[in-house]
Amino acid sequence: MGIREENRARTFRAIQEAALDLVEENGLDATTVGDIAARVGIAERTFFRYYATKVDALMPGQRGLVEALVERESAQTSAAGITADLLATSREVFACEVEQRDFRRISRLLIREPELLRIVTGQEQDLVKSISGELHERGALPHLSALLVAEVVTAVWRVAWHSFARDDVAGLGPDPLALFDQTVRELGGLLPGA
Repeated sequence: MGIREENRARTFRAIQEAALDLVEENGLDATTVGDIAARVGIAERTFFRYYATKVDALMPGQRGLVEALVERESAQTSAAGITADLLATSREVFACEVEQRDFRRISRLLIREPELLRIVTGQEQDLVKSISGELHERGALPHLSALLVAEVVTAVWRVAWHSFARDDVAGLGPDPLALFDQTVRELGGLLPGA
């Protein structure tokens, strides 16, 4: 990695860290992009070279999830096979999120900040639209099947993340990947033979 890439990565990380610190200290509504930029020592316009919104700075993994799932081309031809491939990709992204030390901080903020949860719900709707649109455009699945697959994959992500956040706040010391895997197993149990 060259100096430019290192500086860019360092700035990405500094912006996220400042966003998390400020939202934890002041709340989501009271934190502005200007506050985040000032904490990092950059101009607001520089902030926007890295993130589109303060929420994007708080949760950069959402963008990575969207990219990973939309770009995933499955060799499978059935809805079940494509769903399994997309769930495997989701698990990989979830594992990367877990490795980030801010995973717990972000999870706690989702519990504390109802507005943040509402924004994430909107992002999830965009994810469903992106995945289903891509699957249908590629001719991988008919529209209704593509929509169902996208909803299932998004629901597994949401349930695993929310279960982790709830258990973590309760002090249960959850294993995020175990919760993800349990969520997938529970889904399979709900729809036997599907």
